[in-house]
Amino acid sequence: MGTAIVTGAGTGIGAAGARRLAANGWNVVLVGRRAELLAQVLAEIERAGGRGLAVSADLAEAGAARHVVEQAAAAFGAVDALVNNAAVIKVLPLADYTTEILDQHWAVNIRAPFLLIQAALPLLKERGGAVVNISSSSGTILRPGQSVYGMTKHALEYLSRSLAGELAPHRIRINALALGPVDTPIHQTWATDLKAAYEWLAGQVPLGRIATADEIARWIEILVSPDSSWMTGAVIPLDGGQVLDIA
Repeated sequence: MGTAIVTGAGTGIGAAGARRLAANGWNVVLVGRRAELLAQVLAEIERAGGRGLAVSADLAEAGAARHVVEQAAAAFGAVDALVNNAAVIKVLPLADYTTEILDQHWAVNIRAPFLLIQAALPLLKERGGAVVNISSSSGTILRPGQSVYGMTKHALEYLSRSLAGELAPHRIRINALALGPVDTPIHQTWATDLKAAYEWLAGQVPLGRIATADEIARWIEILVSPDSSWMTGAVIPLDGGQVLDIA
């Protein structure tokens, strides 16, 4: 199939997406801050007969994007798909946000996807490529404490549409998935009682439950595959109906 870079690949959606792509013949470049988690996912992929590379990198650092792409190119000679999944979320009242927290959200949630697409652009142009940006329903709905996270996800959706138009002449497709609540470790960063948090999140979803990471991985696979070769600039609400205005 080709070579796909997946960020935030040590756990959750990134790990599930990487495993699914590898099972379908993709070379996968696993990117994350924690080398031990990446190694575990890579070992699973290799035991199943897949091929991959783990690249430990902190995407909050401006030079990380180019380093990741260079490692992917050195290992596999190409980059055909990019899944921008890594994200930071802090849920805080306005008064508690610091400049450091603001900068971290900007650096990981917006700047890193931009720089990764930019760094991968020459390789994506070679055969036509696909980018999947993982957004959130928080970019649409209004939630106290999520002003900064929601702002970055809304910006990511604009970036997806804007670059989809700019890069379409190069046969590069860019789409985004605006996710509702998914069972991943990211909720541990804001929830003190995870069981109660999951019940609260499920109560916001018309379909009555949160998603699994494997469900999201299926959509990632679709969006990088030839099955979606005539689709670009879409922001798909994959959220169980969370953003629907139901009285």
